[in-house]
Amino acid sequence: MNAYTSRVLEGLKARNPHESEFLQAATEILDSLSPVFDKHPEYEAAGLLERFVEPERVILFRVPWVDDQGKTQINRAYRVQYNSAIGPYKGGIRLHPSVNLSILKFLGLEQILKNSLTGLPIGGGKGGSDFDPKGKSDREVMAFCQSFITELYRHIGADTDVPAGDIGTGAREIGYMYGQYKRLTGLYEGVLTGKGLTYGGSLGRKQATGYGLCYFTKNMLEANGKSIDGQTVVVSGSGNVAIYAAEKITQMGAKVVAMSDSNGYIYDANGINLDVVKQIKEVERGRIKEYAARVPGSVYTEGCKGIWTIKCDIALPCATQNELDGEAAKTLVANGCYCVAEGANMPSTLEATETFLSNDVLFGPGKAANAGGVATSALEMSQNSQRLSWTFEEVDEKLKGIMAGIFNQCAAAAAEYGDKPTNYVIGANTAGFLKVAEAMMAQGIV
Repeated sequence: MNAYTSRVLEGLKARNPHESEFLQAATEILDSLSPVFDKHPEYEAAGLLERFVEPERVILFRVPWVDDQGKTQINRAYRVQYNSAIGPYKGGIRLHPSVNLSILKFLGLEQILKNSLTGLPIGGGKGGSDFDPKGKSDREVMAFCQSFITELYRHIGADTDVPAGDIGTGAREIGYMYGQYKRLTGLYEGVLTGKGLTYGGSLGRKQATGYGLCYFTKNMLEANGKSIDGQTVVVSGSGNVAIYAAEKITQMGAKVVAMSDSNGYIYDANGINLDVVKQIKEVERGRIKEYAARVPGSVYTEGCKGIWTIKCDIALPCATQNELDGEAAKTLVANGCYCVAEGANMPSTLEATETFLSNDVLFGPGKAANAGGVATSALEMSQNSQRLSWTFEEVDEKLKGIMAGIFNQCAAAAAEYGDKPTNYVIGANTAGFLKVAEAMMAQGIV
């Protein structure tokens, strides 16, 4: 790490000592960007990195709502509007008890680069609350979402900040939020993405992150003389990203043998029956352990971390941040896994990432590999602006092109700035950053 990036990182650590997730993301990104600043001393002269790592705005507010017992509940909520150099802030709303400012700043910082890589005019942001929709009635979820938007609506808009879904925020939550925004503003605009198809949503958005992950993986493997067809795959998680990653990679000829949730994981040597998983997770909102009771020959094991002990050729971590640590990475390598592509945001620890890179595992970092979701959200924004609806095939074809473009950017930047041409971590960080840096330089000190 050169002197400039090291100095900026040390400043971040001094100002944010308790924000471990944010510092982890910043460390990986700034370490990757050292060669950029060696080539561009004008960035240091303009204090560009100091501006890049600080959010343009952080909004913190309370969300009061009344539960089904008539009791008033209070949650804390945030919106981190990180960088608008190339477009309006764009990033999801996470509803989960673990949500805090550190997590949202890490997600927002990564979102800047992810959105840049799509080639679409969207900046980076992220938001959420420590509200947990699990176990809540539809009325309670609606009460929370309406109160949440009653504060947030004044800070967002189709050309200002366009939130989307994330963990805990699905079609139900987006619908309640959109209805309240429309009620408060009188505007029917593309202010939220992930909307229902009857009121401005896009075909293909539900599948986009998982499908895009597989398109990126396919491009990465083919560039290195390999193929998905006939490979054994482990997919962590069983939410939206995991389900549709498993669906697409199965269509590509692979066999998915394991999936998980926060309680444990299932192993099915015959290949996961996705119809059963969809019924349990999407319809019944149940737990993955129910799969074993319905599919003969499958096995459920308590504890989700053990999923990485299953032998596979390709691993797709699609659950949450830091789910795959150094020990798990070493186990995957020892068992012959040669490709890891991240469907979640920062699911691999720094130690795990280094283990993969040092063992020549083909590694697709989340900010590149899982960018299909936000890319299709931006396509939804385009359709809303034009008052058009594209077919699923049109959206999917655009998504394939975007993911191929992202991989090509990562490969080109890795070849120019990386220690080896397959270091797609450096490639993704560098390619995403350079576009934002040029825009920031052109716009002056703002």
